[in-house]
Amino acid sequence: MPVAAQVMRHASASPDRIALSGPGGDLGYAELAALAGRAARRLADEGVGPGALVAAGQADPVALLVAVLAADLAGATPLLCDHAWSEERRAQVMAAVPVTARFDAPLPEADGPPVRHRPAPGDLTWACFSSGSTGRPRAVVRSRASWTASFAYLDALTGIGQDDVVLIPGPLVSSLYGFAAVHTLAAGATAVVPGRWSPSLLADQLRRATVVHVVPHRLPAVLDALEAAGGPLHTAVVGGAALDAAARARAAAAGVRVVSYYGATELSFVAVDADGAGLRPFPGVEIDVRVPPGQALGEVWVRSPWLCEGYLAGATGPLRRDDGGWMTVGDLAEPHRPGEVLRLRGRGDGAIQTGGATVVPEDVEEVLRKVPGVDDVVVVGTPHPYLGAVVTAVVEGEDASRAALEATARAELDPAQRPRRWYTAGSLPRTPTGKPARAFVAARLAAGDDPGLRRLD
Repeated sequence: MPVAAQVMRHASASPDRIALSGPGGDLGYAELAALAGRAARRLADEGVGPGALVAAGQADPVALLVAVLAADLAGATPLLCDHAWSEERRAQVMAAVPVTARFDAPLPEADGPPVRHRPAPGDLTWACFSSGSTGRPRAVVRSRASWTASFAYLDALTGIGQDDVVLIPGPLVSSLYGFAAVHTLAAGATAVVPGRWSPSLLADQLRRATVVHVVPHRLPAVLDALEAAGGPLHTAVVGGAALDAAARARAAAAGVRVVSYYGATELSFVAVDADGAGLRPFPGVEIDVRVPPGQALGEVWVRSPWLCEGYLAGATGPLRRDDGGWMTVGDLAEPHRPGEVLRLRGRGDGAIQTGGATVVPEDVEEVLRKVPGVDDVVVVGTPHPYLGAVVTAVVEGEDASRAALEATARAELDPAQRPRRWYTAGSLPRTPTGKPARAFVAARLAAGDDPGLRRLD
C-alpha cells in the first residue's frame, strides 16, 4: 500500500488535521498513524511481513484503511475484500488466492517498537478484485511504484492538496474509490469515506467537501444536492465510463471543474480529459489502437509505468500483454494517432455479433439513455437461432415507454443496432464502481425466470 510513509509524515507535521471522516466520526492524522502502527506491530508479532497477503474485509471504511496502512508498514500486501460477500463467496475467494491472514473486524493492536520495513518500488502493495469478477475470483495486484509515482501527476491535474476535503462516496473495494482514498491520504487532505453511496447524506457531505470522486451516472445527483444545499465543491474527478457533455457543462455552470478519466483496474490511468476537449493520454502513457484489416475499430493497447503486475494465483481474465510491454483489456476505440483525442467505443468482449454485424453496446446505450423516463439502460446480446444474437435492451425506469424507445432507436441507430427485445427492471444490478453489471444482466436474461425482469410491451 503506497501511503503509510506519507501518513506518518503528515502525522508529524500536522497531527490534529483530520485524515479520515467515516461513519463513526473523524480521525486525525496522529490518531490514524498510531492505530496503524500498533496494528502493524501485531501483524509483525504474528509473523505477517514481507511477501504475505492480508485479506481485509472490514465493513467500516476507516477500519479497512487502518488495516491497509498496517499491512504496508509490515511489508505485506493488502487484498481488499467486500464485506457484503456471502459466506459461500468468501470461502471461494479465500480458497482461490494465497491468503496469509484474513481480517473482517478491526485489526488487533499491540504495543512495542515501531515496525520497520524498507519499502522498494517493486513491492506488491495493493490487490483488489476487478469489478467483472465472476466464477473464479480475479484479483489484480500492483507494485508500489505503479501507484505512488502517479500521485504527483494527479495532483497537478486536479489541484488536490492538503487543504481539501475529498468526498469518496463509494465502496473502497472498488479500485476507483480505493485509489481516491489512498491518494487523498498521501496528499495530506481529509478523506470523507462513508463506505457507500447515500443520497440522503449527500447534501450534508457536500457542505464540507471541496472535491468529489464519482462515476458518471452519480454526477447529476451531486450537482442536484449542491444546488439545493450549497457547499465549497470546486472539483469533480469522474472515472469509469463516458461522461455526458451536458453534465460537464452543468458542472461548469455550478462552478465545479470536472476532470474525467478513462482507465481500468488492470491498467490504472490511461487517458484524461481535464478541460472538456477530449481524452488524451495520462502522463507517462503510450496508447496504440490496433485496428485489424477491414475493421473500423481496434483494441486499445497501453504501455506505461502504471500497469498492474497481473492477476493473483494465475487467474485468467481480459488482461493480455505482448513482448513489448503493452497491455490491453479489450476496450475498443476508433483509430488513434499520437496527439489526437482518444475516442472510445466500448469493451471488445461485450460486443454483440448479430447477423454478420458487430454492435458495440455502449453506442446503443448512449442513445437510449436520452429517452424520457429512462434512468439507465444495459444492452446485451441474447441468443437467436439464425442471427447468432439479437440486440436486447434492459431499461431501468418506471415511466419508460417502448414506443418512445423504438422511435428514438429508429431515428438515431442503424438497423443492426436497434434492439429487438426490450425488458424493464426496477433497478439494474451494479458493479462496486456503480456501473451497470452487464454480465450479470445477461446471466439473468439467460436464466429466463427472473421476476425482476419483465418484457416491455
